[in-house]
Amino acid sequence: MPVIPVGLAAVAASAREAGHDVVAVDLLNVEDVETTLRQNLLAVQPNVIGISIRNIDDQKMDSPNFLLEKVKPIISVCRRFSEAPIVLGGAGYSIFPQSVLSYLGADMGIQGEAEIAFPTLLTSMEQKGDASQTPGLFLPAKGLQQKRTFVRELDRLPLPDTAVWAETAKQSPDIWMPVQTRRGCPMNCSYCSTPGIEGRLIRRNSVDRVIDLIRRYREKGFHRFFFTDNTFNIPLSYGKALSYALAEHLSDISWRCILYPDYVDEELVREMARAGCKEVSLGFESGSGMILRNLNKRFDVETIRQTSELLRDYGITRMGFLLLGGPGETKASVEESISFVDALDLEALKITAGIRIYPGTALAKRAVLEGIVSPEDDLLHPKFYLAPQIDSWLRETVKVQIKGRSNWKM
Repeated sequence: MPVIPVGLAAVAASAREAGHDVVAVDLLNVEDVETTLRQNLLAVQPNVIGISIRNIDDQKMDSPNFLLEKVKPIISVCRRFSEAPIVLGGAGYSIFPQSVLSYLGADMGIQGEAEIAFPTLLTSMEQKGDASQTPGLFLPAKGLQQKRTFVRELDRLPLPDTAVWAETAKQSPDIWMPVQTRRGCPMNCSYCSTPGIEGRLIRRNSVDRVIDLIRRYREKGFHRFFFTDNTFNIPLSYGKALSYALAEHLSDISWRCILYPDYVDEELVREMARAGCKEVSLGFESGSGMILRNLNKRFDVETIRQTSELLRDYGITRMGFLLLGGPGETKASVEESISFVDALDLEALKITAGIRIYPGTALAKRAVLEGIVSPEDDLLHPKFYLAPQIDSWLRETVKVQIKGRSNWKM
């Protein structure tokens, strides 16, 4: 799926609303990055350059793609054609704020949401004030300068600047436009990086604001949407209210979302289907009760089965996920999971062998205790947890299981 730079568009809109002149460049479909950057840098002559980093790597254990290697040349071009300070941000940056800053050699970075922090930084620079008072600001070799903040009322923030992604979206005929309706996740899955990016407190856009945003996108010709929230159904009441509103006001759209397997009832699924939901990513990760507990999942296999059947009954396509090789995984639990997903008869399944270890997670702490990583490892370069007793067996088993199943993939 092409990546639409929604975060970059949101920060651009906030900076512009705060009175700053902004030029945003989306490099996704740019073939000659250096020429594009050079032309923009020389034409604009910016006072500050902001770079949004969404991903660090592709989370594949066998042959991980370390994506920051592609960012270094961008930093280099900016240095060659501008003396402006470079500020990093974005979801990927926020997981490793000090390590990424050091690796890329930028001047500073903002951890977490920057719609308020980045304009604050720009104003302090403009007035030659104390930039260190910017929330979430990191400086090289000095670390965090000011504790990050979370915006409680998301409706206070301007909607993303659609001009930032317009050309990228037009070049991607199969695009599902991303929409984030809430931020933060309280579920504390043992391996998940989301709390480090968005915090644990759920903060929501009002339903009316979400409807207004999708209307703006629809007016530009888009009719398919992807709700990027980690848990579309938490809180359950909000998921229902949004589904009701979509069915009432935007009956001509199609959409997909991510469901937590628990906190689902027939009313929600019925209203989702009525509102145009075509596909759900169902992140259950395992079909073994023991492994679910080890991953700190707050549901059991029967709950997964019931939710899957509800989605099937209402004609919503199901994409399932297995995350194999975590703490306590055995040959028996892997076979249990594979048998379980076979019985679900899902339309699609994604299997991952080995779990990417992120800092600050329960999995990272366990990996240190077990000697898989050292306490000093910043984990920027990808490290994975894979139960050693099943390492080679698991890799071969996954390959065998996928072979002949066109709807299963790694």
